[in-house]
Amino acid sequence: MELETIDLAVADGIAVATLNRPEVRNALNAQVLSDLQAVLDRVHSDDAIGALVLTGAGEKAFAAGADINQVLTYDIATGLASRMQRVYDAVEQCEKPTIAAVNGFALGGGCELAMACDIRIASDNARFGLPELTLGVLPGAGGTQRLSRLVGVGRAVEMILTSRILTAEESREMGLVTSVVPQADLVASARHTAATILTKGPIAVRLAKTVIRAGFDADRHTGQVIEQLAQTVLYATTDKTEGATAFLDKRPPQFTGR
Repeated sequence: MELETIDLAVADGIAVATLNRPEVRNALNAQVLSDLQAVLDRVHSDDAIGALVLTGAGEKAFAAGADINQVLTYDIATGLASRMQRVYDAVEQCEKPTIAAVNGFALGGGCELAMACDIRIASDNARFGLPELTLGVLPGAGGTQRLSRLVGVGRAVEMILTSRILTAEESREMGLVTSVVPQADLVASARHTAATILTKGPIAVRLAKTVIRAGFDADRHTGQVIEQLAQTVLYATTDKTEGATAFLDKRPPQFTGR
């Protein structure tokens, strides 16, 4: 698997994808998006991978937004194609858990990429923001929608209209990230979280993600119907039997994903 802008390492069922353009603070260009889609395809097709961690090379940035040199070339056709939005939707829809390990700046498209992941863990030097209005455009890769769902409409409007940059602690207090850890412990913390998830029933993990995502944008009754149907599917799996039996036997479960 040849990737030009992302380093991919797989060990113990966890894929760690590192955006590797530190000389430009891991700015996002067309090649990064192509490589990210290739990583998602690998994660989807490789049964040996159970979770994906996304991070950035160096200590300065997770991803400092889109490459401004490319932004200058964008036109109406570029906007309608919405390539970054489509790739980030694929991140969000990944059937396996995704964790953003955010080191340094996560601005613009970098912040939007982190928000597309299931879980966000920040280093203590992380900074988050959507400063697109400064360039005369808006967060167009899901930022206007995901941010409001994570921190509330009022805070999202204030952040986007003022282009305010949040510290790691401010982001945690708002609910944008789940935890803040020292820079040196960031990837290890993300891997630990991924490893914890991998001890759970894989079908249950996949369906839990689906139910939470689908139910959030539906009314409560519809969400509970989705939840009920997912639970019904899980009741018919051998993993359910293994999980309950292991609990009663006081031993770790050996899930098979069936």
